[in-house]
Amino acid sequence: MAIRKYQGTTPTLGNKVFVDATAVVIGDVVLGDDSSVWPLTVIRGDMHRIRIGERTSVQDGSVLHITHTGPFNPDGFPLLIGDDVTIGHKVMLHGCTVGNRILIGMGSTVMDGAVIEDEVIIGAGSLVPPGRVLESGFLYVGSPAKQARPLTEKERAFFTYSAANYVRLKDQHLAEGYDS
Repeated sequence: MAIRKYQGTTPTLGNKVFVDATAVVIGDVVLGDDSSVWPLTVIRGDMHRIRIGERTSVQDGSVLHITHTGPFNPDGFPLLIGDDVTIGHKVMLHGCTVGNRILIGMGSTVMDGAVIEDEVIIGAGSLVPPGRVLESGFLYVGSPAKQARPLTEKERAFFTYSAANYVRLKDQHLAEGYDS
């Protein structure tokens, strides 16, 4: 089953959320309205909370997890993701904060305690190290990710276009009855 309770906590899905039958969503997870979780994705809220905003898509093969509380990190790090975020295929997000209107390129990794401010593009295959803050309005690329240049107006417009495109696609999948 794609939606799994863990220690008495069941994931909460907003209105018209799509979770592919091959994805797994576990524990303390909230998915905002019109969000989508695509094939073979794992979202594990088993030792801390995960919050995903509205119109956010998590593409195939992505892994979303947290940093647990313990002696080396007394507060741990939840995974917090804003609205209108497009998370590319095979992205790893671990105990970080992702703002609104973000594009995270395929195969990227964002580590514990990192903060991605609003309106950022992270290029495919990039690594955002633990605790790094990516300033709003820029493209970041590389391993470790470095600020490459300011975003263009066309790139800024793409955030809401991409989010709306995935809302339409998940609505088509829901209409065909293909979900969890």
